[in-house]
Amino acid sequence: MRFGVLGPLEVRATEGRPVRVPEVKVRVLLADLLAHNGQVVTVNRLIEDLWGGSTLPANPAGSLQAKVSQLRRALEEAEPGARELIVHHSRGYALRAPCETVDADRFRALVERARTLDDPRSKAATLMDALALWRGPAFADFADEPFVQAAVARLEEERLTAVEEHAEARLELGEHSMVIGELTALVAAHPLRERMRMVQMRALYRVGRSSEALDSYAELRRRLDEELGLTPSPAIDALQQAILRQDPTLQYTADTPRAAPGPRPRSNLPLGANPLIGRETAVADVRRLIRMTDHRLVTLTGPGGVGKTRLATATVDGLDSEFEDGVWLVELAGTGSPERSTGIGPLAEHVMAVLGIREESGSGAFVADGGDDSARRLSGALANRRLLLVLDNCEHVIDAVAELVGLLLRTAPHLKILTTSQESLRLPGETVWPVPPLGVPLPDAGALAWERSSAVQLFVARATAVDPGFTLDAATGPAVAEICRRLDGIPLALELAATRVRALGAEELLSRLDDRFRVLNSGYRGAPPRQQTLQATIDWSWSLLSSQEQGLLRGLAVHAEGCTLQAAEELGAVSGVSRDQVLDLLARLVDRSLVIRVEGTPVPRYRLLESVAAYAQEKTERAGEARQLATCHLNHYVSLAERARPRLHGSDQRRWLLVLDAESANFQRALEEARRTGQAHPALRLANALTWYWFLRGRLGEALRAMATALAIDGPAPESIRAEARTWYSGLGLLLGKCSVDLPRATEPRDAAELTEGRARAEWFLAYALWSLGALAAGEEQVNRALADFRMLRDAWGVAAALGTRAALAMARGDLEALRGNATEAHVHFSELGDAWGQLKAAEVLSVLAEVNADYEQAARLHRQGLRIAESLELWSEVSRTLSGLGRIALLSERFTEADELHERARLLAAEQGNRPVEQFAEMGLALAARRQGRLDTAEKHLLPWREWNERRGAYTGLALVLAELGFVAEQRGDAAAALSLHLDCLAAARATGDARAVALALEGLAGAHALAGRHERAARLLGTASATRIRSGAPLPRAERGDVERISTRAREALGEAAFTAAFAAGEATAHGDAASKEEDAAAAGG
Repeated sequence: MRFGVLGPLEVRATEGRPVRVPEVKVRVLLADLLAHNGQVVTVNRLIEDLWGGSTLPANPAGSLQAKVSQLRRALEEAEPGARELIVHHSRGYALRAPCETVDADRFRALVERARTLDDPRSKAATLMDALALWRGPAFADFADEPFVQAAVARLEEERLTAVEEHAEARLELGEHSMVIGELTALVAAHPLRERMRMVQMRALYRVGRSSEALDSYAELRRRLDEELGLTPSPAIDALQQAILRQDPTLQYTADTPRAAPGPRPRSNLPLGANPLIGRETAVADVRRLIRMTDHRLVTLTGPGGVGKTRLATATVDGLDSEFEDGVWLVELAGTGSPERSTGIGPLAEHVMAVLGIREESGSGAFVADGGDDSARRLSGALANRRLLLVLDNCEHVIDAVAELVGLLLRTAPHLKILTTSQESLRLPGETVWPVPPLGVPLPDAGALAWERSSAVQLFVARATAVDPGFTLDAATGPAVAEICRRLDGIPLALELAATRVRALGAEELLSRLDDRFRVLNSGYRGAPPRQQTLQATIDWSWSLLSSQEQGLLRGLAVHAEGCTLQAAEELGAVSGVSRDQVLDLLARLVDRSLVIRVEGTPVPRYRLLESVAAYAQEKTERAGEARQLATCHLNHYVSLAERARPRLHGSDQRRWLLVLDAESANFQRALEEARRTGQAHPALRLANALTWYWFLRGRLGEALRAMATALAIDGPAPESIRAEARTWYSGLGLLLGKCSVDLPRATEPRDAAELTEGRARAEWFLAYALWSLGALAAGEEQVNRALADFRMLRDAWGVAAALGTRAALAMARGDLEALRGNATEAHVHFSELGDAWGQLKAAEVLSVLAEVNADYEQAARLHRQGLRIAESLELWSEVSRTLSGLGRIALLSERFTEADELHERARLLAAEQGNRPVEQFAEMGLALAARRQGRLDTAEKHLLPWREWNERRGAYTGLALVLAELGFVAEQRGDAAAALSLHLDCLAAARATGDARAVALALEGLAGAHALAGRHERAARLLGTASATRIRSGAPLPRAERGDVERISTRAREALGEAAFTAAFAAGEATAHGDAASKEEDAAAAGG
């Protein structure tokens, strides 16, 4: 059971299902107990809080007891056993909820953890996770109740302190340009918080706004004096003096800004549950190989259980400081299937998912021009990155790994790869490092040799973990040494055996092992000796388990990369294990090193070591349970996906994304089982339910492949579900360039009675895809149809999504009035629903409108809102877009240092993602800033690559802007002929977009070329036409963007005189932009 107080009060069952707490007084009771944080609240206090200020019931104590019973019943109905959370004492009641189940306690734990971290990146990430738990003001729906006032004030102070610490960590990362806007708003809201103001002052100083930093200090001094009669602290006084003398220590010292925002992790390495023992020399040797410039591929080989994975993770732990883009571990044990080989494409998609490289919508989104293959997209995204990639358990997909690694090594010169496998990749330049077993003492060795033996060290460490009284001495030493020799120094075998020391003792353990091995090894004579030893050890460990423990292991073995407690309970039933036994059984199996408990996910997970999983799967086959377990597994994960589907459209979106992230391998295994057994219906249900998850995570290739697999299954399924799947497939195909934009739309016959929410959302998604590819007319037709369906179904999310897409279509057409109406309504709906993705997309469109209307403060606020959302959802291309948006506002405000920092961060992040359109957006900002500062060569350098890129794709919107900027560069250099040619090309591209504002920009550029060439009247006419066109479009040129027009107008006005210029300008105003454009093109064709 989980409780939320950081926002409106909410209660959720363990799996995330909302729990309804009926009746206002019962909710007040729950809020009161939560506000007191596990402490006993007296009966009198509770009575006063529930009925104070109103008429007391006749029997207050009895009425309170009735409310307590109602609360207990509501909790118990939601989750058996939860009624026990409400504890009665002689003085009153308390809610004894574990800390991890209350969001306020989780917030505090994360903040405390952040304070123990030295790395500012890790600190910022942890604090962001803590702050993301806040859904609004604490106890928002009880804010006026006296009993929560103290708790609310305490939590708000803790939140603001965490905000300050988060900003300080990001400042330490050099992200001053990213936090200025948010800090300014916070300082305005909390003007007397010195720590907040100090962070703001440092950020302002670093982007060249020292006068504003000093003004902020002066405002604080004034407020403290007027409101409190105090003076600023010595710390902020010292900061003011440092700013006045321009102290160099205030500046960030890194040469260039980092690509990723501070909270983004640079590694996904797991925290080791136990220290690595006896491998110090091996770790040093492998690290030396990795550091050598000519060893870009190192492969650790060896049999199962020898410790390849542990050695690999221990070796790279701490190396992230040596690789600018970090160290990343990709687990491959859960990929592939015995019946279908995994190709390079699915493998590349898996690696991209781990690295956070998204497959974004839109044509030509990736560096890998000319193809949409996932491997090429991955290689393009990694082309300039400096990282260490660890591919673990490659033997499952060895051919695909070899092909992908070969491609990456050829195309990513700064990439290094460490792999673990039972066989080498057999690639040129590969360094193979066989992992040896741990060292064992010789038969006649003494105590000193025992202590030096790494195998003995591991055995003793694991034995003392389960039996603290165990010691290595003259009595136990000989048996331990012999056990280590008998187990060939294989780490997994040693760990399994050591867990039995407490029950058997060393001598009896050796005796049991020896007897058992004589019987068991005969069954493994075809295997290598060390593999015989491991198999025999696992078999021996299995024989000591109870039937319930064996059954639970068989149920766990069907999962890929582990499962939750709930899944273990459900599948354990197949083997006769009751739900109430599972948790205790799991704890015993964890103690015996047969199961690993994994933290770091929304709920704890349990997984088997690979060798143990393979053994348990064999036992499952022999027990005749394999088919039933596979079916139960399929049904469980179809149910989970369908339960998660609606939650991906609301306030719990982020949490459910993390839940589904953890189950990716299980979803793949479930879909493969449906394909193998011809179960079309569950396969289609699974694919339909997960498509939005895959889209949000940028895993479009995986989604398309899964949908194709489900649709290809020849089995019974309702036609409505198939039709929905076909529509999703079409939309995904469009986004990935697999389908043509002229595909048939809405041609499948539909009965209104068969219309479902899922089908309507798939139809909308198709409209979204059409818009993404620039098919505006087709997209508009499709989205209007979807909007009508949503309204008929009363689907609030669908209505918001359709309105948001209509706003984007209006923006592409230049229809600002339609943009405003649709985007505003969409933003309201998405905010009410709590859908962060929807709020982000609506804010993105509204920020464009605000910028067009020169409302830069509103535009910056919307960009900052979008930045927070994009970071929390790990939408890195969207993070880049919002950074560029903030950079553009800084540019228009002539804060060029800040603008360049923001645009460069955005560019690096987009390049890291391999997202070329977003990278272009950022680099255009750098070009604009350079030209405004007179750095024409720099501006041209930024622009030229994008001209060719847009021309190749027929991307006229981007091409028109690039050509306009190049034309202005030529004009400012004084090259009239080049300027005229470039602006004529710009005019052609602008007319192709159908956007009147783009045509107006081209006409302004042509006016500049004509004025430079002495054709001043013609220039004035074009300026008049452009001005009237912008006004008719509802977007007159703001003051901050009038620099080019004013320069050109001044030249023409000085040549013509005021009267002649005004007359020509007025004549242009009366001319339609289409007529003016045609006249210019005709004149150019005639050579005039």
